[in-house]
Amino acid sequence: MIQYALYFAFGAFGMGQLFCLYRVVFAPGVGDRILALDTLAINMIALIALFGILHNTTMYFEIMMLFAMVGFVSTVAYAKFLLRGDVIE
Repeated sequence: MIQYALYFAFGAFGMGQLFCLYRVVFAPGVGDRILALDTLAINMIALIALFGILHNTTMYFEIMMLFAMVGFVSTVAYAKFLLRGDVIE
């Protein structure tokens, strides 16, 4: 029964990935693209977590944490670049 729930969650987050990818490409403003990229990273973290649960291993949770840190730093750097014009002062 848990496998059916995992497969449903894979489908739901995969559909969310496609919607976010569409929003990254066809967004009206740059701020919308930043939010779509951040949501894309969050959905990818959820997919990695589901993959770890499906395979019953903890290795994927370390990968998930690394991906979360990189996604957060890249979102902050991109937003700072848009506000100030440079990342490093």
